[in-house]
Amino acid sequence: VELRLLHGAMFEKQIVIDARGHMMGRLSSIVAKELLNGQKVVIVRCEDVNFSGSFYRNKLKQLAYRRKRHCTNPVRGPFHFRAPSKMVWHTIRGMVPHKTDRGAEAMKRLKVFDGCPTPYDKTKKMVIPAALRVIRLRPNRKWCTVGRLASEMGWKYSEIVSTLEEKRKTRANEFYEAKKKSLALKEKAKANVAKETAPMDKALAELGY
Repeated sequence: VELRLLHGAMFEKQIVIDARGHMMGRLSSIVAKELLNGQKVVIVRCEDVNFSGSFYRNKLKQLAYRRKRHCTNPVRGPFHFRAPSKMVWHTIRGMVPHKTDRGAEAMKRLKVFDGCPTPYDKTKKMVIPAALRVIRLRPNRKWCTVGRLASEMGWKYSEIVSTLEEKRKTRANEFYEAKKKSLALKEKAKANVAKETAPMDKALAELGY
């Protein structure tokens, strides 16, 4: 399902975004603006977010970033997150004035997850066309995923998340097949009684139903 964001006109109770195939910066900037406008946002499958540029180039950037530390006491920060979800969270935080009350409240409206955990595996998920790699990046350009980068930087749960994702996709496929059969039976039942319900359907159509 597409999610089109135009000047903050997106107020829903909660928006769940499937981050697969989105560009990191574009996704983060749009989500940051919506958080500041008061929208609650959940981002799932953060390990499938994309960076433009080759994997090797991005790995060198990450290694350079990892070397930046406090000169006397590294415990004081900066803190280098290894999980893809925390990388996304950190990128969004950089686009929000998180040290003000308004920014701190905005960050409370954000949830990020690796994989697609239980409450959100059965909810409708959105995509943001303005941030999709297939739309925004030229076909001949190189790109890499946050998940691969994170696993090279010390994230230990890549295999666990991929295993859980396979199980979730299997369950989702079984549900979809059952739903298709149910809908087919429903259409067959409607066709069987079409002659009997024709007068009522006509009356309802005249009333605009």
